[in-house]
Amino acid sequence: MSTFQNTTASSIIFLLTGLPGLEALHTWISIPFCFLYAMALSGNSLILFAIISQPSLHEPMYYFLSMLSTTDLGLSISTMVTMLGIFWFNAREISFNACLSQMFFIQLFTVMESSVLLAMAYDRYVAISNPLRYALVLTDLKIVQIGIAIITRGTLILTPMVVLLKRLYYCRSHVLHHSYCFHPDVMKLSCTDTRINSAVGLTALISTAGVDSVFIVLSYVLIIRTVLSIASPEERKKAFSTCISHIGAVAVFYIPLLSLSFVHRFGRRAPPYVHTLIANAYLLIPPVMNPIIYSVKTKQIRKAVLKVLRSSMAKS
Repeated sequence: MSTFQNTTASSIIFLLTGLPGLEALHTWISIPFCFLYAMALSGNSLILFAIISQPSLHEPMYYFLSMLSTTDLGLSISTMVTMLGIFWFNAREISFNACLSQMFFIQLFTVMESSVLLAMAYDRYVAISNPLRYALVLTDLKIVQIGIAIITRGTLILTPMVVLLKRLYYCRSHVLHHSYCFHPDVMKLSCTDTRINSAVGLTALISTAGVDSVFIVLSYVLIIRTVLSIASPEERKKAFSTCISHIGAVAVFYIPLLSLSFVHRFGRRAPPYVHTLIANAYLLIPPVMNPIIYSVKTKQIRKAVLKVLRSSMAKS
């Protein structure tokens, strides 16, 4: 039994993995990853600053967009240190507690992103179906309450999933298959029964991204029904055009998630680096693409971002 005790909790050091089989190219591979992180951090920071500094954007839709940018910043920062550390310095070691902390924040920001996308779907439904009551329904207080509920929900659902990993014994290889700590990855290294962990992990996934996706689809069914009831074709087009950016954000969140699930289930014959690349893309694509989507498709955001850029250039 003492052998098991030596392999639990704080004494464990896990080894993260870059791109298996491509270790010699890690320095070159780090260049596009560094570029993507720079895009994610600068793009989301710019949108966040534009919304905060421009009074014209102090509306419910843009408050939710600021929440999305905040979660994207958190998601990027949560993976950036370990991923670039592996590519630049071959810094693969991570302690058990640091691994659990990283895993918690990656999962928390992912759940928060899903929740924010659901809140944005509700925002679009209220704006289109009942525009006269829009400001009365989505007050500043209500938006703050939604934000607190999103954080509380994610924390309550994910805390048991992470804490339960502490009860396991890890007497197998300590090599993880990703460049960040991934719940199923850590769980597979245990030599004890993980059925409770698997059940809790699956419940967390279904009760967050699963439930949110159903309600997002339901919101758009109601939005489409409302839009089709509008008599004027011009007004119908105008009403639905306000949803294009949000549809794009939903797509860049859920398509990589589905791709990752598909590859893990059916891509066992694929080279190991394919799994790792898709897992990295799953966490990098939304933070990179969301600022681009909203800057291109939303005129008010585009004007505010350009105003901020011109102002900063004038000062320099």
